[in-house]
Amino acid sequence: MRKFLSVVAFSTMLVTVPVAAIAAETDEETFRQLELFGDIFERVRAQYVDEAEDKDLIEAAINGMLQSLDPHSSYLNEDSFRDMQVQTRGEFGGLGIEVTMEQGFVRVVSPIDETPAARAGLEAGDFITHLDGESVVGLSLSDAVDKMRGRVGSDIELTIRREGEEPFDVTVTRDVVRIRSVRSRVEGKVGYVRVTTFNEQTMDGVTASMASLKEELGDEMIGLVLDLRRNPGGLLDQAVAVSDAFLDQGEIVSTRGRDADNAQRFNAKKGDLADGLPIVVLINGGSASASEIVAGALQDHKRAVIMGTESFGKGSVQSIMPIAGHGALRLTTAKYYTPSGRSIQQTSITPDIIVEQAKVEIEETPQRLRERDLRNALSNEGVEETPEGEEEVEVTETTDITDYQLVRALDLLKGIATYTVRATN
Repeated sequence: MRKFLSVVAFSTMLVTVPVAAIAAETDEETFRQLELFGDIFERVRAQYVDEAEDKDLIEAAINGMLQSLDPHSSYLNEDSFRDMQVQTRGEFGGLGIEVTMEQGFVRVVSPIDETPAARAGLEAGDFITHLDGESVVGLSLSDAVDKMRGRVGSDIELTIRREGEEPFDVTVTRDVVRIRSVRSRVEGKVGYVRVTTFNEQTMDGVTASMASLKEELGDEMIGLVLDLRRNPGGLLDQAVAVSDAFLDQGEIVSTRGRDADNAQRFNAKKGDLADGLPIVVLINGGSASASEIVAGALQDHKRAVIMGTESFGKGSVQSIMPIAGHGALRLTTAKYYTPSGRSIQQTSITPDIIVEQAKVEIEETPQRLRERDLRNALSNEGVEETPEGEEEVEVTETTDITDYQLVRALDLLKGIATYTVRATN
C-alpha cells in the first residue's frame, strides 16, 4: 500500500511540475510584453516629434487592445460613458446613427428615424470615409463618434461610400436627438407598430401602442405588423420584454459566455398582447442585435412570419463595466442564441419570406369593359350595385405606397384573415 501511494505521489508530481512551470513561463512572458509596452510608451513620451498627453496615449492603447478583439468592445471615457447613459434613456445630442468599425472605416448600422442622419438620407451599410474632409482611417470608433458629436446646430460634412455609387459628400446638421422608440397606427384592419430602438421606454411604448390599436379596431383587428427595420438594437432586457409580450411560453433567448456556469436563459410568461392574432415582423440589413433577438424568438416559436431581407447578424452581448473615476469598459462577454439554439453572429436572421424593398407605383390603365357594363346584363340580387364609373378600392390614408415590404406584409395578413374566415364557414 505504501508503495502504491508513493507511485501516485510521484505521478502527480510529474504532472503538476510541468503545469506550474508552464504557468510561470506564461506569467514571465506576460511581464516581458508589459515591459515592452512600458519601454515604447517612454520612448514615445521622450522622442515623438510633438509632445503627447500621457492620458491620450494610454486611452489609445487601451482602445487598440479592445478593438483588436472585436468591433464592439471599447473603452468609454467619462464623457462617452455619460453620453451612453443618456442615449439609453432616449435623448442625446448628435447625428442619430448607430455605427461600427469595419475595414478601417465607420460603417452605418442604421440611421434612427426622424434624426439628422435619417433626414440627410444616410442608409444602413453606408461607409463613412471622411469627416469634414479628414480620413477616418486610423481613428478608433470612439474617436470617430466624438468627432461626429458637437454643438447643436453645427454642420459636419460626411464623405459616404455606398455600394454601386461613386463616393459623395453629405452635410448633416447636428441636433438634439429625441428618440420616440415606438410608433403605431392603423392600416385598414391591421395594427402597425414600429420599434426604432430598444431603450428604457420601449416596452412601455409597445404596451401603450397595442392598447391604442385594440381600442381603435376592437374585434375587427385581423393581425399585426411589427416593424423592426433599421432598428440597431439596444437593451437586452427590453428585447426580452417585447418578445415576451407576444409569447405565452418557452425560451426567448439564451446567452453563453466563456464560463459555462454563467449561461443565462430568458423564458416567456403567459400573456399575449396580440391575443393570438397573426403577426408579420419586418426586418432588413439595418436590424441588429436586440431586434434580431425578437425576430429570432418569434420565428423559432412560429409565432410570427418574418419578412424582408437578411438582418445585420450581430449575435454578441456587450457588458458595461464601470471603472471608478475612469468611465467604463464595454466588453463582449457572451453570444446569444435563439430558442432553437442558433447563434446568429455573422449569419443573420433569414426571413421566412424574402422581400426586397422596391418602389410601388399605381399604373393608370384604360377603362375595361365588364359584364355589368353591357346593356340588359343580368343583375345579381345578392350584390349591391356600384355607382356607374366607380370601383370599390380599399385605400388607407396612412399606407406609404412606396413601401413595398409593408404592402406585402399587409397583403399577407389580409390573405390569412380571408382564408381563416372561409375555413371556419
